[in-house]
Amino acid sequence: MTPSAFDLTGRTAVVTSASRGIGYGIACALAAAGADIVGVSARIQDSDIGVAVTALGRRFTAVEADFADRARVVEVGAELAELAPDILVNNAGIISRAPARVHPLDEWDRVLQVDLSSQFVLTQAVAAPMLDRASGKIIFTASLLSFQGGINVPGYTAAKSGIAGLTRALANEWASSGVNVNAIAPGYIATDNTSALRDDPERSAEILGRIPAGRWGNPDDLAGAAVFLASRASDYVSGVVLPVDGGWLGR
Repeated sequence: MTPSAFDLTGRTAVVTSASRGIGYGIACALAAAGADIVGVSARIQDSDIGVAVTALGRRFTAVEADFADRARVVEVGAELAELAPDILVNNAGIISRAPARVHPLDEWDRVLQVDLSSQFVLTQAVAAPMLDRASGKIIFTASLLSFQGGINVPGYTAAKSGIAGLTRALANEWASSGVNVNAIAPGYIATDNTSALRDDPERSAEILGRIPAGRWGNPDDLAGAAVFLASRASDYVSGVVLPVDGGWLGR
């Protein structure tokens, strides 16, 4: 294995929800490894991700999309398929917190649409040129709740469990066609989605007490896994849900 196996120079990566948090960190990591970036987010123009990517010497293209809008996701899928990217990072996601007994059904529907259904719709479109040329890398953002049940997040847990299954299902169909499908399962990362937990002293202490690394993760902690799964170094890796969790699942 040589360092060039991790080199993404000349490749184009689509990263959804690239405007902040995990998506921002992954986009920057792929750009640092040499990839040009297409960032897809609902408010991509409000972010400085384009500045960050171009500062790394790579091209950046912004695409606006609300992942709760099925019609718009279909449109974006067709647009991205025309670009024929080498890498797709499906990172879009939201979370809604409420006990299952009183969980609003509209929130259930919204989370499933954004976190699971839109992922399949977009992947189906973008994978087509990858399959035609027998080359491509698809990376989903799963979760610790792809393995566990969580508390007060039934829609998110259902969606992220679905992402783990979808990763394996697509890998089974597409690995023989040269398209690798894998997922990263972030642990407790300091992003907007976890702000409610971090702002709760008791819950935050409970979480930190179980993480062997002794700290919350940050988006940069996912950089190595993302570059690995996007590069030639992972050509024989397929259908894996890779935890990056500071040791949480091993506790």
